[in-house]
Amino acid sequence: MKKKLLYLCLLFSLWGTAGFAQTSTVDTAISRKSLQYLQGDAVYETGVMVFLKGLKNSIWSHFDLFISDAQALAAIFMIIFFAIKSYEMMVGDKQMEIMPLLRPFGLAMIIIWWGGFVKMVAFPTDLVAEQTEQMFDSVQGDVDGLRFTRANLMLQVANSLYTFQAQADVAEKESDTWYGQAWNAVTSTVKQGIADVVSPLLELKNRLTVGMQLLFTQLLELIGIWILRIAVYIIFMIQIIYSSILIILGPFSVAVSILPAFRDSFSTWIARFVSVNLYSGIAYLIMYLCGLMQQYALTSEISKYQELVGTNGAAADMAKMAVFAGNGILSFGTVIIVFVIGAICMFTVPSISTWIISTSGISSAASNFGRGATTMASATRIVGTFI
Repeated sequence: MKKKLLYLCLLFSLWGTAGFAQTSTVDTAISRKSLQYLQGDAVYETGVMVFLKGLKNSIWSHFDLFISDAQALAAIFMIIFFAIKSYEMMVGDKQMEIMPLLRPFGLAMIIIWWGGFVKMVAFPTDLVAEQTEQMFDSVQGDVDGLRFTRANLMLQVANSLYTFQAQADVAEKESDTWYGQAWNAVTSTVKQGIADVVSPLLELKNRLTVGMQLLFTQLLELIGIWILRIAVYIIFMIQIIYSSILIILGPFSVAVSILPAFRDSFSTWIARFVSVNLYSGIAYLIMYLCGLMQQYALTSEISKYQELVGTNGAAADMAKMAVFAGNGILSFGTVIIVFVIGAICMFTVPSISTWIISTSGISSAASNFGRGATTMASATRIVGTFI
């Protein structure tokens, strides 16, 4: 009887140590669908980006809402302009000049062919946006692939921790039975062997609160990725709103510029329109740079997860696994930090645009938008405290 108990004890110790070398497998297809359901199909959801492009094209198609009104206003201003020039020449203050008299006709032609003129002005900025979007697409595919690979490894770590926790529970129950019934029947060497096996399991059991850790980790990552998405969507929405207003109401700027007192209004409109239309190109360029940072962060964390779970037949590193589980979250934090940094960088798009095309109106409008958003957030917090 004593020999049978000794054999059972040794078999259990071998089973317990061998169990730690196992790594759980994860269904890649199910894991990918779950991540797409929870966090979207990409870092920037494809459906939202397609919606923003369609919204821009839809609003820009209404460029002719006030064309007839602007034409009528331009005709009135042309009469006033020619009356002023005629009076100046009659009193002898000005000589007969042909080119200044042709300027109102040129501005009137711009209003008549407003759609083609807007496309011509927007062509260089659209070309920049197309090139930077291709750069962004080239790196974003790799980022999305690394994102799913990292999610699978994170699930493997969680499943391994679940397995180790279950083994720790079994070891605790078995150790209680053995300590109560057969402790006096074994030698001191076997007692020390059981203690060496059971004590680390019991210690590990108290540290493996896997469920809440995984939930908290997913919540932090979801918050980080949505902060980045909201920043990107806000920049593109600002670009759509500003450019649409400039296109729809732009003919009035052209008509007003016929008068000498408002001569610079047309050139100011062009500067602001080009500056706003550069938002897309600059945004895609920043998203490309942020994609490189995301690629580095994901690669770094993937290598660390692989070291934890063990790859190519290697056993899981239990010492590092225990330390990692004791951090409180199942993430190294690099990817979350990169998401937040990318969101901060996106809000620099209006300032960078004014560096290229100098105009004060756009930057002040963007700053007013930021102050308004801050005010609304403060008001929401105050209302929340009262509720």
